Amino acid sequence: MGYAPRAGSSPQTSSLTVRRPESKFLSLLLLLPLLLCSFLKGAEVIDIGTRRELFVDRFIIDEMMGASLKLHTPQIAPPVEPPRPHGHYATLIRDGDRFLFYYRGEKVPDMHWRDGWEEYGLNQVTMRAESTDGIRWTLPDYGIYRHPAFPEGNVILADNFLANANFTPFLDTRPGVSPDSRFKAVGGLGYQKQFAKYREKYGPGGLLAYASADGVHWKRMQEAPVIPEAWGTFDSQNIAFWSETERMYVCYFRLFENGLRSIARTTSQDFLTWTDPVRLKPNAPGEHLYTNGTQPYFRAPHIYVALPTRFVAKRGSATDIAFMSSRGGNPFDRTFMESLIRPGIGKAGWANRANYAALGIHQTGPHEMSILLTGGRRYTLRLDGFASVNAPFAGGELITKPLRFTGRELEINFSTSAGGQVRVELQDASGQPVPGFALTDCEPIFGDEIARVVKWKSAPDLAAFASRPIRLRFAMEDADLYSLRFRN
Repeated sequence: MGYAPRAGSSPQTSSLTVRRPESKFLSLLLLLPLLLCSFLKGAEVIDIGTRRELFVDRFIIDEMMGASLKLHTPQIAPPVEPPRPHGHYATLIRDGDRFLFYYRGEKVPDMHWRDGWEEYGLNQVTMRAESTDGIRWTLPDYGIYRHPAFPEGNVILADNFLANANFTPFLDTRPGVSPDSRFKAVGGLGYQKQFAKYREKYGPGGLLAYASADGVHWKRMQEAPVIPEAWGTFDSQNIAFWSETERMYVCYFRLFENGLRSIARTTSQDFLTWTDPVRLKPNAPGEHLYTNGTQPYFRAPHIYVALPTRFVAKRGSATDIAFMSSRGGNPFDRTFMESLIRPGIGKAGWANRANYAALGIHQTGPHEMSILLTGGRRYTLRLDGFASVNAPFAGGELITKPLRFTGRELEINFSTSAGGQVRVELQDASGQPVPGFALTDCEPIFGDEIARVVKWKSAPDLAAFASRPIRLRFAMEDADLYSLRFRN
C-alpha cells in the first residue's frame, strides 16, 4: 500500500517516517480531531434547547453508577370540596384562571348495564363543575337540561346515548384554532355483539367528534363517527389532544389485543380525518390496561405521561394506577412497572373497579400538583415528581448523553437529606471536565427546591457553551434529581 503525503508536507515524508517515536506522537495528535469527530458522529447529541427534562425514562441518561431511577408514590391529601365522587371517566382542564371538571352522572344511581343496555346508556349524562384552585368546587346552573336528579343544573350533555358514557374534552392549543372550537371532545362506544341490535336505532358505533366555544355548549363536528367502530371497542376513556411537538392531533383509544384490554393510537391534522391506527401493545404479560390516561405533561408538553388503570379480574376486579410515558410517536416507555398508586388500606380501594385517575394533572399549590381519583380522593406529588434519579448516602453518579442547549443557567429540581448533597460538572462531548466547571468548582447543593440554579465558583454563566455538545455529570449523596433545564 502506498502512503499519500499530507498536503504541505515535505516530499521526503513517507511511510517510513512513522517509525520514529516523535512522529508516532505527532501522528496521534493529528488523529485526535478525527477520533473526536468519529466519537461525536457515533454519539447521539440531543438538542434540548430550554426544554425541561424529567427522569421518567432514560432519554438523556448515558450512565448511572451507584444511582438508579426511582418511581415516587403520590401522597393522599385532603379531598376536594365538596368531594367529586366521579365515576370511571372524568377530565380536569385548566383554562386560564379556572379549573373545569367534567364527569359522568346517572339519573338513576347504581343502575347497571345488565338492567338493560339501552336504559343504562340513556341514564347517563355529562356534568361540569368549576373551581379557581382545583380544590374548592362549585356546580353552576347552566340552564341547559333539567332533571330532578341534578337540581344544580350543571348538566351539559344529556341527549347522546353513545357519547355520555365516556365524553372526554380537551382545550385545543393548536395555533390559529377558531374561537368557536377551542374546546374539542371525543365520545362514543363500539357495539358489542349482544348489543348490535341498537346500531340501526342509534347509528354506527365509534368515536364522535365535538367542538365548543365555551366548553358548555357542544355540537357534533359531523354526524358520523370520525374514528370508526371497526378500529376498537372504545368502552373506556378515549383521549385526544393537540400535540405541540408532533404538530398534530393525537388520539389514544381502547381496543382488545389477544384478549387483553389495550391501547391504540391514531393521528389527525384536522380532527376529522384520522390515520390508520397503530396497536401500541404496552401491556405486560396478562396485564389489562382499562384506561390509558395519556396527556402532555403541563410543564414539559413534549413528554406525555400516562396514568392507566390496571385491572386484575382474578382478584375481585381490583385496580391500581400504573405509570407510563411517551415522547410522541408510537411507543410507550415502561421503565417503571410498579404501581404509582396502590388500592390502599381498607375494602373501598379493593372493590370492583374502584380506582380510576381523572385525566388532567395540574398545579394546585406553589410546589405541588394534584391527581384526582374516584370517590373524591386527591393525591399530590411535587412538581415534576413522578420519578427521579436517586442516589443513596454512599453516593452515586449520573452522566448525561451529549446535549445541546440554549440559555445561560442550569436549573435543577432536587431534594437532599440534611447530610446529602449534589454537585454538577460540565463536560465536553468526549467526557472531559470543562475548566472552571469541574465538580471541585461547583458549590455543594443541598436542600429541597423546585428551581435551584447551579453555580460554579469562577464562571457561573454558561452562555459560551450554548449550542455546543456538552455532557452533565451529577455526583449525588442521599439525593433525588427530578428534572433539569437550561434557562436564560
